[in-house]
Amino acid sequence: MTVLDNLQQIHAKVEQVCEKVKRNSDEITIIGVTKYVTIERTEELIATGINNLGENRTEEFLHKYDSIGERANWHFIGTLQSRKVKDVIDKVQVIHSLDRLSVAKQINNRSTETIDCFVQVNVSREDAKHGLEEDEVLEFIQELEAFDKVRVIGLMTMAPHIEDKEEIRVVFRRLAQLRDVIASETLSHAPCTQLSMGMSNDYDIAIEEGATHIRIGSELVGSTNDSR
Repeated sequence: MTVLDNLQQIHAKVEQVCEKVKRNSDEITIIGVTKYVTIERTEELIATGINNLGENRTEEFLHKYDSIGERANWHFIGTLQSRKVKDVIDKVQVIHSLDRLSVAKQINNRSTETIDCFVQVNVSREDAKHGLEEDEVLEFIQELEAFDKVRVIGLMTMAPHIEDKEEIRVVFRRLAQLRDVIASETLSHAPCTQLSMGMSNDYDIAIEEGATHIRIGSELVGSTNDSR
């Protein structure tokens, strides 16, 4: 199937879920995760009108940026090492994986403008996942006030890749509850109104639980093998 075919199916599903929970589909930003596909496949995605693109490795991001540049809004969705901040800053519009003060310091030192960031939370407490534990998030965000180039627009998490939909739902619901706690603090540097959660296998549940940004790769653009 073409990327456009895939996108039409995703739009239909998003509309259906939003209607179910009485949300407006305009509230949902689809981020096309292009980390496993070629530049040609990425260009096909841009041609459909999706220009929010997600990459999770610095080298692959820079490779695509060299070809596509500012025709896309770039979201860095993977773990960002402090020493790599200088390579991506002022090229990405949003960072979805902020969980260390060392990274915030590098953003602050190297960016020419304020960067929108999601703070990553390891709600499921999986060893393989990065992110803060829930009880660390408020203090971390309060400490970010020292960095005027960092604006916390929301929280991000990844649910476990399992069949149990209720367990997935609990992870997303807990992130939404934590977002509400942070937002209630009315911190000027951290409005924290957004939720980056949900991928190809679970974005419908994420939307039901309040996601504003869904990160879709395989269901939208396929894998490397699909794009050859």
